[in-house]
Amino acid sequence: MLEQMTGIVCYVSDTRRTAKFYRQLGFNIDKDEPDHVSVSLGSFWMDFHPQDKEDKSEFQREAHLDPKGAGLFMYFRVNDVDVYYQDLLAKSLKPSSEPRDWPWGNREFVIRDPDGYKLVFYRPTAS
Repeated sequence: MLEQMTGIVCYVSDTRRTAKFYRQLGFNIDKDEPDHVSVSLGSFWMDFHPQDKEDKSEFQREAHLDPKGAGLFMYFRVNDVDVYYQDLLAKSLKPSSEPRDWPWGNREFVIRDPDGYKLVFYRPTAS
């Protein structure tokens, strides 16, 4: 039986840049090493590994696929979408979209990480 989704692994071009980006977003940085960055939010974690240092043949092809995260949107709930959006702008981060209300009941915006993974920050709108 399925119990819980706990995390994902992503390949990145520069772990230093990735750690800095996720730190600016407000994620907990659990591990920050040249060959492994791990961030978390609540019980969900994301591991980042350098794509050029993948030595296991079964993962090498995956490490070099481009674009990163094609078709994948990772959703993260925030207290106030507009305040969080302004906070990111103040940190000189550049979201790909502005906050807006969607027919499926969320107010949300998207930002891409340095490797192109899409992060959606949202809040359900009041019914």
